[in-house]
Amino acid sequence: MSRSNADEAKPNSVASRRLKLGVLIVTALIAVIAVALQPPIAQDPGYHQFADQRLLLGVPNFWNVVSNVAFLVVGVIGVAQAAARRSLPMRAMYLSFFAGTCLVAFGSGYYHLAPGNETLLWDRLPMVIAFMAFFSIIVGTYIDENAGSRLYGPLLAVGLASVVYWHFTEQAGHGDLRAYVIAQFLPIMLIPLIVLLFPSRLSSPKFVWAVIGAYVVAKLFELADAQVFTMTDAISGHTLKHLAAALGAYFFLRAMRQRHAAILGR
Repeated sequence: MSRSNADEAKPNSVASRRLKLGVLIVTALIAVIAVALQPPIAQDPGYHQFADQRLLLGVPNFWNVVSNVAFLVVGVIGVAQAAARRSLPMRAMYLSFFAGTCLVAFGSGYYHLAPGNETLLWDRLPMVIAFMAFFSIIVGTYIDENAGSRLYGPLLAVGLASVVYWHFTEQAGHGDLRAYVIAQFLPIMLIPLIVLLFPSRLSSPKFVWAVIGAYVVAKLFELADAQVFTMTDAISGHTLKHLAAALGAYFFLRAMRQRHAAILGR
């Protein structure tokens, strides 16, 4: 390409990037406004009535509790491998993601021992840590590394605040999940757009799509909790949800390895 053609292409590239960022921002604003305009969303008490409530080895809701070990296994491996990769970009956020995954094992296990709003708080707090680290890493990988690093602190604060806000509104008798709904689902909605609009030279999107796919499968298992248990008479949809979500964390571990290998080979 000649110098003049390159000079013309640069402003066009900047304009295209601004347009893509505009699409993301407008999409996010529309989603936030749409949820904010809804009436307060209280936690459905029926949410805590899981299909598989079997007591085994003295542990209530045994399989919903012990299936969380999958999060711990992936989380520990992820923390160890992120810690060992000192040249890994956004290493602190990868460590946060896998540490959050470890904490999900304990928080979700604690919740399933005695499902209720009080224990659900400890299930959701570590999930927010992992969600926000994941989203910030995607921003840093596909849009701008500095932006991803700067976003994580504010996003984490907002995510944790959304869970705490829900908890206190439930205690006050007028539960409101709207902020938590935004914190959980907005990143999942924006990530496919980011991957499609901002391709990265150093990161294949296949593992990111696998993470998203595992998340969708996990939500489907959650919704089909009783149906799966009735069909199998052995395992519930919620137990499979935990395994599918842990598989998503494993796919992200693979994405981290691939990203680090690309950096070393650059």
